[in-house]
Amino acid sequence: MSDSPRIAFIDLPGEEEIRAQMDPNAPRHPYDFGFLAPMSRLRWAHPRIGRALGAFFNEVMFAPGHLTRGEREMLAAVSSAAQDCYY
Repeated sequence: MSDSPRIAFIDLPGEEEIRAQMDPNAPRHPYDFGFLAPMSRLRWAHPRIGRALGAFFNEVMFAPGHLTRGEREMLAAVSSAAQDCYY
């Protein structure tokens, strides 16, 4: 992790390091845009906590509920912007 940028005082793993650990046969995630976003890299920096956050995220964004996917995305964007979160 020494060649990684420091964001929020946390050494983030590099993209090559993360991709080496990823399962190439895993189904593509709906948020796979071909690059690793800072939040994804942060989750990989803390595997145990990252798995829990990933499960929580998937539950909030994809589990059955009263809100549409667009409404969920809008709430996520607005709440992130209100907190000055650039992840």
